Amino acid sequence: MDITIHGDGIRISEGLDQYTRSRVDRLDRYLPNIAHVGVELAIIRTHRGADIAIAQITVQHARGAILRAEEKLDIENRDTIRFAINKAVDKLHRQIDRFKSKRKSKAQKVRDKYRATIAELDVAEDIPESALEVDDDAAAQTEILRRKQVELIPMNEDEAIEQLELLDHNFYMFMNADSARVNVLYRRDNGGYGILVPQ
Repeated sequence: MDITIHGDGIRISEGLDQYTRSRVDRLDRYLPNIAHVGVELAIIRTHRGADIAIAQITVQHARGAILRAEEKLDIENRDTIRFAINKAVDKLHRQIDRFKSKRKSKAQKVRDKYRATIAELDVAEDIPESALEVDDDAAAQTEILRRKQVELIPMNEDEAIEQLELLDHNFYMFMNADSARVNVLYRRDNGGYGILVPQ
């Protein structure tokens, strides 16, 4: 299992690297054949309130499934980033359990495992809270903070719903295999899903 750890606004010390690897190494006990695990650790400096520690873990299975968990915590002490890592790993355990049960129940409906890429996953990232804060300098809030290119792989709507649930995001962009058009699947506030279809 290949593991990469990246820091943004935080130095990845040898101790933090070892701690993170020890927590992530255990995931393959619950989900064999993990091809890659990417860990993003970040400290976001805020203008108001406490700074935020973020741990985001992305698991890519050898057959193409992608699971992701993210935890954000207000920084209280130097161990906050470790608490965030623990909580993200706990979320992944729940997702792995849900993933296993979904594969059993949907085996008849989904003929083949969808194939998703890390690039496709990146488009569904949550906007950092710091980017949504109201600031006196309104001009600074209007700039685009991140731009990603995404490789879209054809899948049907059931497969897109399954991928959205595994990622635990609010939306998911995919190439609809039935219509050969880009669609956006999203969670509705009152339950269920919606699909945006371009005209």
